[in-house]
This record gives sequence, structure tokens and C-alpha cells, in this order.
Amino acid sequence: MSNLDVIAAHYAASDRGDLAGMLAPLEPETTWTEAAGFPYAGTYTGPEEVKEHVFGAIANDWDGYGFALGELADAGDTVIGIGTYQGKHRKTGRSFTARVAHVWKFDGGKVVSFEQIVDSVPVVDAAEDR
Repeated sequence: MSNLDVIAAHYAASDRGDLAGMLAPLEPETTWTEAAGFPYAGTYTGPEEVKEHVFGAIANDWDGYGFALGELADAGDTVIGIGTYQGKHRKTGRSFTARVAHVWKFDGGKVVSFEQIVDSVPVVDAAEDR
């Protein structure tokens, strides 16, 4: 399976709401970085930390949170997913959309890192009490 196929399968799992499928490409030493300024900012290592600190937190805070993939770019050992996040915050009732890029790095056919680059402002605005 090519690097592109691995990440395409991750996004297909996301579309199905299949968390195990989304986490499948992550190794115990894979680093996952959520952008500074994003509500879940930080770097997490391995599928369990990502499940707890990213996907668990999102599931707790948002309704209908999702990622719509617009483009998947193959650059060999780097795969880039470009798309849009959307969701409705449970506490505030406000919705958002935000553009995002995901940068996946591979070494020897294994995912070694994920980095999120996102317009955090709409997400933070939707989550803040006013």
C-alpha cells in the first residue's frame, strides 16, 4: 500500500466515523501535532494519546464535527490533506467552518508524524463564551 493509500484510508475511515480505522496508521512513536492556538493544541505520541487528547476531546465538545477532504497531495514521504473542518459547539451552540491542511510524514512506509495547520480563529470563536 502506498503512503497516499494509507492516508486515503484514514480519511475514508473518518468519513465512516470509524475511529479505529482513523488511528490504524499511527505507530506507538508517531507524533501528532495540533496547531498552536487550536483548542486541542499540543503534540501527542501514539494512537492512545491522540484518541484521548484529540478525538475524545472533540467528541466531548462538538456536534457534527468533521473534516471534508478537498485535495490529497502525494509528495513521496510526505502526504498533504487539504480541506475544511466544520462543527457546532455543544456549550455555545455556535457553528464554524475553517480551512485546514494536514501534513503526514512517512519513513520506511510508516507514519512518523502528523502536523495540523489550521485557521484556528473560527474554531476558537465558536467555542468561546460571550
